Amino acid sequence: MPTYLIVANQTLGGAELRDRVLELAAPGPCEFYLVVPATAPKEHLTWTEGEARTIAARRLDEGLAQLRAAGVTVDGEVGDASPILAVDDALRHRLVDRVIVCTLPIGLSRWLKLSLPDRIERKHKVPVDHLVVQPETTQAT
Repeated sequence: MPTYLIVANQTLGGAELRDRVLELAAPGPCEFYLVVPATAPKEHLTWTEGEARTIAARRLDEGLAQLRAAGVTVDGEVGDASPILAVDDALRHRLVDRVIVCTLPIGLSRWLKLSLPDRIERKHKVPVDHLVVQPETTQAT
C-alpha cells in the first residue's frame, strides 16, 4: 500500500493539497502521514516555543479532520520547528513512497528559501512533490 508523507503548516487548509491527496488516493488504498513543523509564527514579533507548538497542533487537528472528512486514511504529528528536522524525525521509523511539501509562493515562503523540497529529496532519496498554495486559499492562518 502506498504511503505518503505530507509536510505543511500555514498551507495546510489549501485546496491544492486536498486535491493532490484525493488524486493520489483515487487508484486505491493508501496512507498519509502529516507533519506540521512547529515553526515560529511570522505574524508575531515575539513568540514562545509553546505558542508555536500550540498553533501547529491546531493546524494538525484541522488538517487531519479535513482529510479524514474527504475519506482519506491519515495520521500525523507536530514536528520540530526546523522543517528538515521534522521530516528527519518522521522518516526515522517510517518508509514512504513520496513526500508532499506544501509551501507558500516564492517570496513568501521561508521553506523555499531553505530549498526544503530539494533538501528532502537529496537527503532521503525519495521523490518529492512541491505544491505551492496561495495564501488566500488556505483555511488556517
